[in-house]
Amino acid sequence: MAYNVTVADLVENTHLDIFYGKEYLDRPITTSDISRPGLELTGYFNYYPSKRIQLLGITETSYAKGMDSDELFDVMKRMCLPETPAFVISTQLDPPDELIRAAKNQHIPVLGSKLTTSRVLSNMTNYLEGKLAERKSIHGVLIDVYGLGVLMTGDSGIGKSETALELVKRGHRLIADDRVEVYQQDEQTLIGQSPMILRHLLEIRGIGIIDVMNLFGAGAVRSQTKVDLIVHLENWSDDTPYDRLGNGDETRRIFDVDVQRISIPVKTGRNLAIIIEAAAMNYRAKKMGYDATKVFDNNLNNLIKENSGDNKH
Repeated sequence: MAYNVTVADLVENTHLDIFYGKEYLDRPITTSDISRPGLELTGYFNYYPSKRIQLLGITETSYAKGMDSDELFDVMKRMCLPETPAFVISTQLDPPDELIRAAKNQHIPVLGSKLTTSRVLSNMTNYLEGKLAERKSIHGVLIDVYGLGVLMTGDSGIGKSETALELVKRGHRLIADDRVEVYQQDEQTLIGQSPMILRHLLEIRGIGIIDVMNLFGAGAVRSQTKVDLIVHLENWSDDTPYDRLGNGDETRRIFDVDVQRISIPVKTGRNLAIIIEAAAMNYRAKKMGYDATKVFDNNLNNLIKENSGDNKH
């Protein structure tokens, strides 16, 4: 699953100007790759990626100025194919007249930006990669706890939403309840967000659906966050061996990223909100190089050595 993206979305989210084609901004964009059509200006079209946004910077427009007008118009007509989403001119440059004429024939928008080619390329790529990335829907609740994205999972009725409400009351921020849409931003980063229909909403059994932003303010919600830690809530069982020292290395693979996963048993009287806060702070401490489990092991080893030395005497 991925979002559908149009040229209008790109214009709005990357702040592009419109030279031509305001009425044709509904054209779809199907790839996040951006093309810099340099070789095409010389007439080489063997590998022309026509489905990409075509970005022209100082180099391309300078070369175009030195071309014969009829020759340039012929090249632009070959570049303006029905599947080409749009042309973007960077660095506040004016588009060649031949490009505007060719684009009009195929109803292709011609856009512009004040930013340099590198900047506008980066902005468009980041936006399109996020929107066009494959998405996975995960049953759970995503909360920003001390700046860390904590994904709570577990069976229905285990208390995920109630715990999220307590965390929001304690100053943390809700991203998604019940269904979390996750996509891979890069080789090491997962981003989670809420479906539009559920944004800022939290379902509490016995009360119903509440609007977190309306009740607690804009500071109680976020639109998206990284998924740093998975906390799995499960019913307490005396027969289940739970991690008591914190030296477990359980992970869950989502797309190509392994996310640390801890299991917390749910039992009457346990304050899950405080436990999850502690889990988040402990995760951050480990990332900063401090591991309480290693400190305990070192203390234990030192104590054993001391006792062994006393016994020899």
